[in-house]
Amino acid sequence: MNEKIEKVSEGKKGKAKVKDYMTTDVVIVKPEDTVKDIVKMIHKTGHDGFPVVERGEVKGYICAKHLLLKDEEDPAYKLMSQDVTLAYKEMDLEDAARLMFREGVSKLPVVRETGRMIGIISNTDVIRSQIERADSDKIYNLKKTLEDIHGLNVNLEKGYVDIDELIPTQRMIHNDELKGRMYEMRKGLAEPIIVVEKPRKTILVDGHHRAVASKKLGIKKIEAHKLKIDTDKEIGLEKIPDSSGIKTLEQIEIIDYPPHPLVKLTKMYGDQKNVGE
Repeated sequence: MNEKIEKVSEGKKGKAKVKDYMTTDVVIVKPEDTVKDIVKMIHKTGHDGFPVVERGEVKGYICAKHLLLKDEEDPAYKLMSQDVTLAYKEMDLEDAARLMFREGVSKLPVVRETGRMIGIISNTDVIRSQIERADSDKIYNLKKTLEDIHGLNVNLEKGYVDIDELIPTQRMIHNDELKGRMYEMRKGLAEPIIVVEKPRKTILVDGHHRAVASKKLGIKKIEAHKLKIDTDKEIGLEKIPDSSGIKTLEQIEIIDYPPHPLVKLTKMYGDQKNVGE
């Protein structure tokens, strides 16, 4: 097997690693699996390619195009690509993204130093990492505001919260963005919401479209950046639900018109592309 392994033994401090975002529950193909077996796996999983693994080691990679015009009894080891690029779990995610771009692939099997496969990293995982990091400034600004204005000690924590326990601070959301967020939730691309967590109360600060999308999709828990406050001292955010009368996600109004400002802006500039032609 002509495998290529990109190794970054000492990652840059503070950078996201492949191990932080890789998928560990990987669907694999055995060398002896037939075209018929693999077609069934494609239909069952929705994936179009799989690493071929034997005794924990990656032997190749097989995707839908390898199966075209082949006999349904042909085994994977005769059809798979043996020129497989692998990534180490300690590699910086940024380096893995560059590697995927350079090699023209959307997934990289992840291995230990011994060569044993432990997961897979995809371009979707890279996108997810960028989305999650985009919230950091917003979170720390909110933390500082709560501490400065209310004199509180606010602790940051990342975890899951119950959808049904969220108290909204927004009266309405846009249907067009809601549809987009539902699509992202299905694909696993939505970033965590931001909440203020007090004793017996979870206040939704940012992520109302994501929260409602989760509710509509039947999702019970959602990942969140939690600003935890140990006291019952009232904060300004708590006055919003009281004044609006909106206490639950179901009470948030979903509006179709006017369109979301971002969509409206995009359409406005998009309509100008034919001007002067």
